[in-house]
Amino acid sequence: MKVEIWKKILPWIIAVIVFYVITLAYFNPLLQGKSLRQSDIIHFKGVSKEIADYRAQYGKEPLWTNSLFGGMPAFQISTVYPSNLTTYFDKILLAGLPHPANLVFLYALGFFILLMVLGVNPWLAIAGAIGFSFSSYFFIILEAGHNSKAHAIGLMAPVIAGILLTYRGKYLMGGVLTALFLSLELAANHLQITYYLLITVLILSLAEFAMFVREKKLPDFFKAAAVLVIAALFAIGPNISNLWTTYEYSKYTIRGKSDLTSNKENQTTGLDKDYATAWSYGVDETFTLLIPDFKGGSSNGSLSRRSEMYKVLSTNQAPNPDQIIKNIPLYWGPQPFTSGPVYVGAIFVFLFVLGLFLVKGPYKWGLLAATVVSVVLSWGDHFPMVTNFFLDYVPGYNKFRAVSMILVIAELTIPLLGILGLQKLFSGEIDRKKAFRALKITLIITGGITLLFSLLPGAFFNFVSPGDAQLKSSGYPDWFINALVADRETLLRNDAIRSLLFILLGAALVWSVIFEKLKKQYATIALILLVIIDMWAVNSRYLNNDSYVRKSEMQNPYEATPADEFILKDKDPDFRVLNLTVNTFNDASTSYFHKSIGGYHGAKLRRYQELIENQISKNNMAVLDMMNTKYFIMKGENNQPSVQPNMNALGNAWFVEQYKLVANADSEIVALTGFDPAKTAIVDKRFEQEIKGFAPGRDSLAGIKLTQYKPDYLIYESMNSKAGLAVFSEIYYDKGWNAFIDGKPAPYFRANYVLRAMIIPAGKHKIEFRFEPRSYYVGEKIALSSSILLIILVVGMILYELSAWFRKKTPVVKK
Repeated sequence: MKVEIWKKILPWIIAVIVFYVITLAYFNPLLQGKSLRQSDIIHFKGVSKEIADYRAQYGKEPLWTNSLFGGMPAFQISTVYPSNLTTYFDKILLAGLPHPANLVFLYALGFFILLMVLGVNPWLAIAGAIGFSFSSYFFIILEAGHNSKAHAIGLMAPVIAGILLTYRGKYLMGGVLTALFLSLELAANHLQITYYLLITVLILSLAEFAMFVREKKLPDFFKAAAVLVIAALFAIGPNISNLWTTYEYSKYTIRGKSDLTSNKENQTTGLDKDYATAWSYGVDETFTLLIPDFKGGSSNGSLSRRSEMYKVLSTNQAPNPDQIIKNIPLYWGPQPFTSGPVYVGAIFVFLFVLGLFLVKGPYKWGLLAATVVSVVLSWGDHFPMVTNFFLDYVPGYNKFRAVSMILVIAELTIPLLGILGLQKLFSGEIDRKKAFRALKITLIITGGITLLFSLLPGAFFNFVSPGDAQLKSSGYPDWFINALVADRETLLRNDAIRSLLFILLGAALVWSVIFEKLKKQYATIALILLVIIDMWAVNSRYLNNDSYVRKSEMQNPYEATPADEFILKDKDPDFRVLNLTVNTFNDASTSYFHKSIGGYHGAKLRRYQELIENQISKNNMAVLDMMNTKYFIMKGENNQPSVQPNMNALGNAWFVEQYKLVANADSEIVALTGFDPAKTAIVDKRFEQEIKGFAPGRDSLAGIKLTQYKPDYLIYESMNSKAGLAVFSEIYYDKGWNAFIDGKPAPYFRANYVLRAMIIPAGKHKIEFRFEPRSYYVGEKIALSSSILLIILVVGMILYELSAWFRKKTPVVKK
């Protein structure tokens, strides 16, 4: 029995060791005390500073922050959900590796689990797992700091593994593993990747359905489907507080429907079409799956001294040519910019095509269909017929931007089908003649494409980027642009030759197995080495030793300027700053030190975005005054940041003399032009009942003062001899903010498009605003009980499976 157990676990131990060693080898600077410089993590540290400080001081979540965009919920910035106990399993999967190397380990381990469930030879599964985990996009997003996205990608394969186990009749193990891995997938908190996982699962489930129909076992299919529905509910339970708050909040963000009626042709019930499809993969750009630098690589790429650019820079005596060639706009595709291509590996594209010939049955067609859907939808506005249909009619699709991201499906399905094809070949299921014929056709297709582009790249493209005209208008000489075009062509040719070489080597390995010239285990080792050599080299173009910095630089990414230090001396606890020395509405540095009018986030409140577009960007000072913009940071002498106080900022709250009812959101946003916020409040007619018949009063000494500030709790004192209408310079969000006057609940409503307003009785009063979202607090109670239940199920399943295995292996002694 010990031998049996050892045979079962040995491949898993070897796989874990291999993944561990390869991951640490690639990310070895992390072992030298360095940190990967991730721009999005730097931005995260900026916008989450107030939240982190509050958490450290009070030991709880604020759930709201005023550090960016005037104020917004913290749910999609930084919120801890302590009741989700299943995340402890995540720490096991990440194996104690330094971040973000642990995510690459998760990529590999997750894909290995899927291949093992599918019955693939363990050594082939290791090769497939390495190939999947080293897909270039998965490394590029780590360099950018998209850690939650990477985390969610790493959990896609094990979720599918649990689902397939269930369809194979392993209802207990499959159902529980599906629940566990899907729970972790949801906890990773990247719903766009989870949505793409759902698309993949639906397509593969159709393939499963076809197989059950063919085998006349439909009742078994529906039994498995029922188990999976229950598993999904168990997965949702521990994440309910996150999902509930996100669902509630999303309706009011740029991913929800606008109240404005202008620009209707561009609007959906979610993101505007042009925003959702801004990062659309080019149709011909799809060839990067096979040839990495087909479109030049990165928007800020690097060239060698052998490049045409270096030659002309030297010839024209340009200063510092060695520095210039390190930052060249090599990318010439249609996206606004990119950090690098989606490259799944020439070998795996070759194996994918081979798998189309070797693998039979509906599952092959399911993987092919998922790949095609992924590629076509990644084209976005280059294929508007399909894209607009999905944006307009497919539930949830219009909530996400950067449609090119859906290529993560192809990055999973291509190596998966490729390895399944090899498994068929290595297991002897395919006769020699049929296998050789499939090899020849595959080599003609993939080798032919790469050979064609290596010989005649200029016959198909001019290598001109949409941004080249801007370079010319900025004063770049023709010789610079001509050299740039020449280098782009060279990059395509060189990488086409490179991919052709790996295809030929891969084909040689397959040929050697077909004709038994090489033992299968040696062929597998050779495949692993080829995959590592190919993918490692490409990934090193985008994530290499130059990507690392000292740990202290990541721990303290922002340094206060003299302007920041001047403003920080102001002890007023709650005012806003407009920083015009940065890209205001795509900036996190200001949020690190102040409460910013701008910020950096992909899910800001829609009404605030509309306020930016229609008023703030047009320098409407009345709007900036009502937003309590106390300081401007502007460029001063030598372009250094300087401070300009705004003496007209209206403060935290004030009484107005009158209000103006408007018919709808269109009228409300227009009414902010030319109005005096100190005297007038603009109120949408939908709140008419809140204010009907009320005549605001305000004596000469009337005022409201903020006496206590926390991001989730505000206390004011008001004094007015008359009943008055107060406007608070705080963002209106009624899904959690509750108001109280002298300790009793009080109604409030929206005014001035984004702010809060309230009728306050005559006299002296204490006014409180508390952020108490029911979705979070009730959700956490549900999450805790659901987590405990799921953990019991996981432990119970493990004990049951172990006991069943031991019963099976223990001989029965007859008396």
